[in-house]
Amino acid sequence: MDMQICSEAVRVAEEGYHVRTVQSGGTVPMILLVLLLVGPAGRAQEPRALKSSVGPAGHLMVTPADLKWASGPPALPPGATMAIIEGSLQSPGPFVVRLRFPANYKIRPHWHPIAVYVTVISGTFNMGMGDELDQTQGKALPAGSVTTMPAVIHHFGWASEETIIQLHGVGPWDIKYANPADDPRKK
Repeated sequence: MDMQICSEAVRVAEEGYHVRTVQSGGTVPMILLVLLLVGPAGRAQEPRALKSSVGPAGHLMVTPADLKWASGPPALPPGATMAIIEGSLQSPGPFVVRLRFPANYKIRPHWHPIAVYVTVISGTFNMGMGDELDQTQGKALPAGSVTTMPAVIHHFGWASEETIIQLHGVGPWDIKYANPADDPRKK
C-alpha cells in the first residue's frame, strides 16, 4: 500500500471518519479497510474528559497551597480536618475531599451507603474490616496506596502519624457506625 494512502487513512481516522472523494479506483476500499482497523483503536485511547461538555470553565488545577482546610465532617471524630476539592459530601454528584488526621487518630467500625475510593497522599493510613476496631487485623497503606470500598462494607481506620487521604465518590456521602454509640454526631 502506498504511504500517501496510509497517511491519508490515518488522518481521516483521527478526524472522525470524514472520507474525502478519491479519484483512483481501489483507493476508497483500502482507506475504509484501514479506518476499520486503525480508527476504533485510536478512538479508544482518547481521554473521555476531552469529550465532556463541561468546557474550560470546569477545568480545575489545585496545588497543596490552594487547599483551604477546615474542621472535618461532624460524622468523623474530632481532630480531623478536611479540604473540599470538588463537589459536596452532602449533595448528589461527584465529590473529591482531602482528610487530614492527626497522629493516633481512630475511626471506629462503620460503613458507607455508597462506594468510596481512598488514596493515601501522605503518612500511613491503616484499615481493617469488621465490626471491632482491632489494630492487629488491619493493613498499613503508605502514601501512594489506594483502596476501593463497595457500599456497605464494614471497616475501620487509624493513623499512627499525621496522615492525609483523598476521598472521592458519588454522593451524598455518609457514615453509619456499626455501634451507634460511636457516632460523634450523637455525643
